Amino acid sequence: MTVGIISREDYRKRTIAIAKGEYKPRKNEPKVWFESITSMAQVLNSDNQELLRTIIHNKPCSISDLEKMTSRKKSNLSRTLKTLEKYGIVDLKREGGKVVPEVKATDFNVQFGLHYSHPVNGENTLAV
Repeated sequence: MTVGIISREDYRKRTIAIAKGEYKPRKNEPKVWFESITSMAQVLNSDNQELLRTIIHNKPCSISDLEKMTSRKKSNLSRTLKTLEKYGIVDLKREGGKVVPEVKATDFNVQFGLHYSHPVNGENTLAV
């Protein structure tokens, strides 16, 4: 999964440029964006990486199952998994009355730079 780092203001400018048709994202550009390296590190911290490994290797049948495997409280797991789902890292499938976590992304490429904010001179490129 390719993720990008871009400030909130630059993300807003980029989104507006896309909506106006002034910029068309390239196929290799990130689909998932973080506001900072710090925010990315919070989501992909070592505890969450270990959680992802546990899901991959043990294939829990529910969040309750995962709670037993990790000794993390269900409320904490639910909040963490919803955040990981928001970024496309996990999928939370509803099966019967249970929520089953499934890891969707295991490898991450990070892109960041100053060229993601707004189009320059009407070109289909972005620059600050």
